[in-house]
Amino acid sequence: MADDLFGAAREEQLSRRAPLADRLRPRTLDDVVGQDHLIGPGKPLRVLIEADRLSSVVLWGPPGTGKTTLAKVIAGHTAKAFETLSAVTAGVKDVREVVARAEQRLGERGQGTILFLDEIHRFNKAQQDALLPGVENGWVVLIAATTENPSFSVIS
Repeated sequence: MADDLFGAAREEQLSRRAPLADRLRPRTLDDVVGQDHLIGPGKPLRVLIEADRLSSVVLWGPPGTGKTTLAKVIAGHTAKAFETLSAVTAGVKDVREVVARAEQRLGERGQGTILFLDEIHRFNKAQQDALLPGVENGWVVLIAATTENPSFSVIS
C-alpha cells in the first residue's frame, strides 16, 4: 500500500502496465478457486484471516498454484502492512530492514506487518535465522512460499 500521494500514483501507473495474469488475480477470498476446506466460509484459515489473527504460515506447492495470490488476498483482508521479499534477490540486510520497519510500525502506530517471503527454500540457515527475531517477538507475521518440501528446506 502507498504511504503517500506519490506512492499511490506510482502504484496506479504500475498496475495499469501489469501483465494480464497479474491483473486477473483473485482479490478476495471468495474469488479464490480451490482450497474450500481451508478458505471456504467458516473454515479455519478464513476465520483467522477475517479476524486478522493469522500467525505465520508456509505455503507449499508447485509453481503457478496461487501461493503468491493467496498471500496478496490475505494482505488485502487485514489491517497489517504488507511487505514482500524474494529469497532469490534478498539477503540478511533486506530481512533486517523489514523487521526493523515492522518493529517501528508496531511500536509507533500499533500496526502489524505481514512479510511475504517468496522462494524461502533459497535462503540458507543463516538467512532464515535472520527472520527469527521478528517472528518470535511478534513484529512480523511471516507468510513464506516454497516449491520445495518445507520439512527439508525450511529450518524448524
